[in-house]
Amino acid sequence: MSLRQKAVGGMVWTISQQFGVRIISFIVSIILARLLDPATFGLFGMISILMTLGSTLMDSGLTSSLIRTPNPQQNDFSTVFFINLFGSIIIYCLAFFIAPYVAAFYDQPVLTNIIRVFCTVFIINAFNGIQRARLTIDMNFKAQMMVQVPSVIIGGILGIILAYKGFGVWSLVYMYLMQSTLSTLQFWFGSKWRPNLYFGRKIFWHHFQFGYKITLSGVIVTLYNNIYTILIAKYFSASQLGYYSRALSLRDMPISNLSAALNKVTYPIFSAIHNDDAKLKSAYKRVMQQVVFCIAPLLVFLVVMAEPFIRILLTEKWLPAVPYFQILCIAGFWLPLQSYNHNIIKVKGNTGLILKLQIVKKIFGVIGVVSILHFGIIALLYFHIVSTLVDYLLDAKYGGGMINYSVWDQIRDIAPIIFVSIFSGLLIWAVDIFISGNLFNMSDFFRLLVGVVMYFTVFALISVKMKIPALFEFKGMIKKARV
Repeated sequence: MSLRQKAVGGMVWTISQQFGVRIISFIVSIILARLLDPATFGLFGMISILMTLGSTLMDSGLTSSLIRTPNPQQNDFSTVFFINLFGSIIIYCLAFFIAPYVAAFYDQPVLTNIIRVFCTVFIINAFNGIQRARLTIDMNFKAQMMVQVPSVIIGGILGIILAYKGFGVWSLVYMYLMQSTLSTLQFWFGSKWRPNLYFGRKIFWHHFQFGYKITLSGVIVTLYNNIYTILIAKYFSASQLGYYSRALSLRDMPISNLSAALNKVTYPIFSAIHNDDAKLKSAYKRVMQQVVFCIAPLLVFLVVMAEPFIRILLTEKWLPAVPYFQILCIAGFWLPLQSYNHNIIKVKGNTGLILKLQIVKKIFGVIGVVSILHFGIIALLYFHIVSTLVDYLLDAKYGGGMINYSVWDQIRDIAPIIFVSIFSGLLIWAVDIFISGNLFNMSDFFRLLVGVVMYFTVFALISVKMKIPALFEFKGMIKKARV
């Protein structure tokens, strides 16, 4: 099978995996949002930084190094497995120790036990990292989907039952623990791979030299990305954190999941052609245009229709999350593009540059956040738009520069899609004002229905008229996909 066929087939399965899992999670979260109050989600959001740090460390730079290494051997896998396992135990012990201090920081004593129970997920996940890496190397995303979907369904059912029974925040804790446990059991017993009792210092050092900078970079990104959560939890109410967390999760449904899905495919593909700049540039350009073609119209539509969208999904009690959601959608546009430029730098092996860029970007971000904090949450979120744009521009300058694909060239290639998305959004915004006014006073469901039909019809027609390449590339990709 050719690299292109692997890429297309892998993209279909990984997008199916990512969105299949997230759609199920999304449905579960909607049910939970109706059963639980915003303060409960805010309380759980206070430990989100520990959740994300654990995921970052478990999906460490050593794992990325394995995927990038041509023909990794059994000793490579075994060495990285024991490092990840040992690291997860150390991380859990640290989390156990600092739990009371985190609880005191937020003035929420219940967080001590929540952290100590929830963070066992780090050790659980350490047992499936190598299996997932091996499947990624083989671009076997179908097998990964078959593991994750039932885990999310069963865990989600448990969470809903516990929420209905009045377990509050513990329903969320046990839901995630169940999902991780089931995934690990399936990866472990569904794979023939087992570690040898082997640890190679030279092998470790080889992967460590590549991976530690990526890991440090990921930790810096995680700490910075959660600075909003930390500050909102510390200086505002648990309910406001709940509104922010729910708005962020709704935004991330299309953004982070498509980005993560494509990252699973593009990283091994980019790695396979990292010595051919022309092919790398061509592959990156097509991926970038496809992502923008999917993401831009969806984000614009969600900004315009945020109020009826949230009221239908989450009920009236979540309406204060609407402005948070709109601003986060605008900021989210640059996130996938940033990550793909980041991947270019990574496959080129310049992990030192990745670390330096992250330090520069996060220093800028922290100074901005601290300076704006006293203006309120909305001001913080508007600064988030600025910081994500700056992050993209820096990554595009250096990542694109490595393959002769400048920032200006990148923006010029996606500008027509952005124009069509915004134009369609302005049109549906005017129509929505008209049909939701006193003259018609239409229901939220009808507003969304009219909006969906009109917006995406207009977007598709203009895209065809303008002959936007991403549209025809997308159609061709669907035809050639071998599921």
